[in-house]
Amino acid sequence: MYQILILWVRKFINSIAAAVAFYTCLPVPYTWALDFEGVGRLAPAVGLLIGSVLSLGDFTLDNLGMPVLTRSALVVVGWIGLTGGLHLDGVMDTADGLAVQDRQRRLQVMSDSATGAFGAMAAIALLLLKTVALSELNHHRTLALMAAAIWGRWGQVVAIAYYPYLKATGKGAFHKAAIRVPQDLLLGLILIGALSGLEFFWNAQFLPVLVAMLIAGCAIALLTGAWFNWQLGGHTGDTYGAVVEWTEAFILCFFTILNQA
Repeated sequence: MYQILILWVRKFINSIAAAVAFYTCLPVPYTWALDFEGVGRLAPAVGLLIGSVLSLGDFTLDNLGMPVLTRSALVVVGWIGLTGGLHLDGVMDTADGLAVQDRQRRLQVMSDSATGAFGAMAAIALLLLKTVALSELNHHRTLALMAAAIWGRWGQVVAIAYYPYLKATGKGAFHKAAIRVPQDLLLGLILIGALSGLEFFWNAQFLPVLVAMLIAGCAIALLTGAWFNWQLGGHTGDTYGAVVEWTEAFILCFFTILNQA
């Protein structure tokens, strides 16, 4: 029994390390046996890690006296750096594909590594939304960063689980094969629930904010994935990334409303 527990813990740690290596640029020991098969289901946990790192950086810059707009811009740049632009690349490729009127050619355009005008505009719009929304947040910044990163990746898991994958092969194909429903959807919800519980324990007056965040976060994540499915008839690795990024941006925008509470 003890040996089985040790093997399970070792496998879990290797899976987490594989998810971190796949979704971020954070260093992982190269000697570890990484299993990338199930990394999709652990994406919300990676989101919690990313949100925590960004929150720590934001807290540090705040205590150094950096103005909120500059601090917000650096957090967004750090966001890109942590993920290596993996999801942002999906935003740009997806935008270029959706700009094509001929639906039959959209996947072909999305597969082109060259970034077009619509992809560049989408990236600029997304980064502006994130930066401006963060600069408007005087309260709930840590909660907003962590919630956005988790909800974005939970939305990706939903898209993987419930919508068809449009390519016979591709970097997102193995996600579809490995995902499990409904258990893999629970991780993100558990993390969000735990985060909300900690915030409530810290300050019970946050309860209305937390309830609104839970409802809006779930709705935004679901609707973002559903919209891309409606446009394309399914998803690809690029649209998975687009779901992450746009969900994050819209969650931050929603927090600017809660900031007034």
